Amino acid sequence: MSFIEVAGAKIDTRHYIGGQRVASSQTYTNTSPIDGTFLGEISRGGEVEANEAVAAAKRAFPAWSALGPAKRGELLLRLAELVEENIETLAQLETMDNGSLLRSHRRGVMPRVALNIRFFAEWAINELKHESFETRGHTNNISWDPSGVAVLITPWNAPLMLATWKIGPALASGDTVVLKPAEWTPLSASFFADLTKQAGIPDGVFNVVQGFGREVGAVLTAHPDIARISFTGSVPTAKVIAHAAADNLTPCSFELGGKSPLLVFADADLDLAAELAVEQYDNAGQVCLSGTRILVHEDVADAFAEKFRERALKLKQGDPRDPETDIGPQIHQVHFDRIKGFVDRAKAEGQEIVMGGEPNDELGGLFFKPTLVKNPTPGSEIVTAEVFGPVLCMQTFKTDTEALEMANGTEFGLAAVVVSGDRDHAKRITDELVAGTIWVNCFFVRDLRAPFGGSKKSGVGREGGNWSFDFYADVKNTVVSPNGWKE
Repeated sequence: MSFIEVAGAKIDTRHYIGGQRVASSQTYTNTSPIDGTFLGEISRGGEVEANEAVAAAKRAFPAWSALGPAKRGELLLRLAELVEENIETLAQLETMDNGSLLRSHRRGVMPRVALNIRFFAEWAINELKHESFETRGHTNNISWDPSGVAVLITPWNAPLMLATWKIGPALASGDTVVLKPAEWTPLSASFFADLTKQAGIPDGVFNVVQGFGREVGAVLTAHPDIARISFTGSVPTAKVIAHAAADNLTPCSFELGGKSPLLVFADADLDLAAELAVEQYDNAGQVCLSGTRILVHEDVADAFAEKFRERALKLKQGDPRDPETDIGPQIHQVHFDRIKGFVDRAKAEGQEIVMGGEPNDELGGLFFKPTLVKNPTPGSEIVTAEVFGPVLCMQTFKTDTEALEMANGTEFGLAAVVVSGDRDHAKRITDELVAGTIWVNCFFVRDLRAPFGGSKKSGVGREGGNWSFDFYADVKNTVVSPNGWKE
């Protein structure tokens, strides 16, 4: 059967290529992380499907790119409306597929999907411009030209929202798209493809190929007919993609891992600090931006720890469809075992686990208890490696210099959170932190006008506003002479 029924909607489990549904000779099984429920058999793409998708996108590119921002924008704005009309279906679908909270999908995530599409469509129409400037009487005119076929490879932790951070600017810029969603969470991308059809987006402009990275992803990223690759995921996978892209010199944008610090200074509001720290368990810890290394000034460490524990123990873990639930399951047995392995090795090393540290046996399945490791050994695996689960570390520092050394002391530089009651003090700290995004006395505030991306091994490039179009388009300068005209 090639359909899954969720919330009254039929979700096609085949690829979407050139405006048509395409089945593969092979499939793979998709189950829900909530309770292991069988969801369906998903078409498993390979070389044939990858080549077909790129060919379809290449054929569609001339007409799509020629439409111009305004006409493309009309179709994309209609797509955003269709997302809004289907928020309940998308919310239930994605909760079933990846185990994230249903209330979050309803209130924030799926409305943000529509916003992502709408924002980039309107930006291309109204904001994508640069003032002309003179060079010895010659006029420089900057423009953004569509680049070609964009391959987008997206993660499983917020499948559709993170995909539309890429889909929005790629389509608005005039590129055509081949999307490869994460193999564990293919369903919302498939339903979204149907919405693009309803919105009137021409066949071949948007394509979805499902499957595994080593089978279909490898073919897409090495394909000579693609113009851009955008990937969100792990550092090791990004290295593989970069090697594949190298032969064709295909430009790549990478949003990669994080091991972000959350710094609590002696002048901080400790109630606020504790609230922000507990927020790092959001989405069962499966958030690349999370401040998983809590660094606390030693003078307030005990008071902070007490407030943190009090709030963390109030978190309810359970079925993500229950509106009272705060933490759902991990995405997949493979990932659950990975998280457990990190914690088990930390225990074997003698690290102090003061909260959680084990599966939630009452719930069974893929539920891992929110965990806190206290004063882990500096440089140990639990401090430096991305766990990507509900596992936080708490360490103390004496001076700002020590805090900055600890905060900047990993190979990552995706984000940071600073909690301080003194504006000048906070400014001095943020000036020295190495991170793509820093939140001061807040967390997870994202404006699409702002640049987003990572430093060091946390990424290459930036997304948002003109930064997105600088990647997906060919930026062109036309220099016009004052001489030679016949007027």
